Amino acid sequence: MSPTEVMRFEPLLEGVLKRRWKRFLAEVELDDGQLVTAHCANTGPMIGVLHPGQRVRLRYDPSPKRKLAYTWEQAEVPAAGGGSCWAGVNTALPNKLLRATIESGLLEPWLGQLASIRAEVPYGKERRSRIDLLLTPAVDASDTRPIYVEIKNTTWSKDHVGLFPDTVTERGQKHLNELMDVLSEARAVLLPCVSRNDVDVFAPGDSADPRYGELFRQALAAGVEVLPCQFSFRPDAVLFEQVLPVQERESG
Repeated sequence: MSPTEVMRFEPLLEGVLKRRWKRFLAEVELDDGQLVTAHCANTGPMIGVLHPGQRVRLRYDPSPKRKLAYTWEQAEVPAAGGGSCWAGVNTALPNKLLRATIESGLLEPWLGQLASIRAEVPYGKERRSRIDLLLTPAVDASDTRPIYVEIKNTTWSKDHVGLFPDTVTERGQKHLNELMDVLSEARAVLLPCVSRNDVDVFAPGDSADPRYGELFRQALAAGVEVLPCQFSFRPDAVLFEQVLPVQERESG
């Protein structure tokens, strides 16, 4: 499959990252010499994609409702095998990106034909959680069970392996348990949003969160489907590359 554009936007502004501070802020010198502060939606450690001095891309969206007019969207990072590639670092993007990919029919070979897509639907114990996407198959689909979809942004990698998570995530552990809980009546799908195009396979980040790795393997064995969706990033678009194979452990 050749890369397919799934999202287009106004061209991002480029510059150099000076520092990230207070988790939510990034100081960037734009190519025109202007020094700006951008919102950083990624609150995690950003292992492998946070390098002061690297080139970055910002979205400029001034609004009276926003404290900051700039948002950090992409980062140029060292690529597996040498050179560099661009990674998507805005954790608010993957849900929109995966929904657009599903609506484009690109995941139909795995998900089947769909009648509807709903976001943030309550589920789980006492319905205290919300699933990222709840898919309803078409009436004539071969499998008419509802499909619960959980999305995770993936930017960390080792060699040619994309990894999630890059830190301990009790929330992520909870989501795996909840996906397993719905299997008696529905399909459960984990969609890692692999936000870089230099990796060839996806695996759980055992070295960052061993418990998540254990639950990941339990989920696979129980029947949770894992479809790592790989994307490439341009100044004005995001392209769907492919569904990557799954490796059960970080190493080997």
